[in-house]
Amino acid sequence: MAINLQKGQRIDIGLSSISVGLGWEPNEGTGAAFDLDASAFMIDDNRSIPEERYFVFYGNTDSPDGALHHTGDDPTGGNSDGGDDETINVDLAKVDPRVKEILFVVTIHDAIARRQNYGQVRDSYIRIVDNATSQEIAKYELGEDFSIETGVEFGRLYIKDGQWKFEASGKGYKEDLAFFLSKYFKGQIIK
Repeated sequence: MAINLQKGQRIDIGLSSISVGLGWEPNEGTGAAFDLDASAFMIDDNRSIPEERYFVFYGNTDSPDGALHHTGDDPTGGNSDGGDDETINVDLAKVDPRVKEILFVVTIHDAIARRQNYGQVRDSYIRIVDNATSQEIAKYELGEDFSIETGVEFGRLYIKDGQWKFEASGKGYKEDLAFFLSKYFKGQIIK
């Protein structure tokens, strides 16, 4: 049976092959399509990405160590029919030893120009699925905690005492993806 997580709650993963699914539904009558983008930041002991390619998103779908694979962008949030809108497959056995944390962030693309925020989105969640059985292990639903935010750190996988754990973070920001890149990547982005 899946665990329904609360903000800040942590669980042991105990598996190596999982999927991190993220889902959302735009509220009716909000105008332009909502393009929420799921990203993963593979972070080292210095709280930064070791190399640019350890930032996984729709434009860089695979981490160089083969541990993460982003299955693609859902530009409207409507392609899932009640399921995950975007998924990142994770093989914890392949994670580069420099990486101590994998942070999952969802930002609203072009939020300022479209005048969009999380107050206009409902049913937002992050969930962990066992790839071997396709069974949901844990789910964290964002709820109504956010209104003006345009970017949310949904959750994080982290290693402690040699074991991978998951924390439901739920930290909101009135920022875009560039903010998170500047926070976690100290190098030069190559276009």
